[in-house]
Amino acid sequence: MSVIDMPTDPVRRWEWIKYQLRLQGTSMAEIARQLKVTDRAIRIAKNTPYPRIERSLAAALSLEPADIWPERWNSDGTPHRQRPTRSEVNTSFSKDTGLHQVGHRKAARSA
Repeated sequence: MSVIDMPTDPVRRWEWIKYQLRLQGTSMAEIARQLKVTDRAIRIAKNTPYPRIERSLAAALSLEPADIWPERWNSDGTPHRQRPTRSEVNTSFSKDTGLHQVGHRKAARSA
């Protein structure tokens, strides 16, 4: 696959990515299922830097993320961060704070 054929316009680039995925026999929905994320998470990468999704899309196309999004990635293969202190790994539950996640449920009806 040639990076030379890739459009520089973000809208056309996104359509190019979808087309190339179809040629590879996969889709954005399939990648979302593999990553166990919603299809909305995949679409967020269209306009917002999302390194995990960008890496997965690039891998599915046998490219590097910097080849597809040069404005979002450094030449050394690291994401160009607007918030450099933000971790790519969710560490919010690494400490024992004594708080536990509680699931939501609808209130039961009285008979």
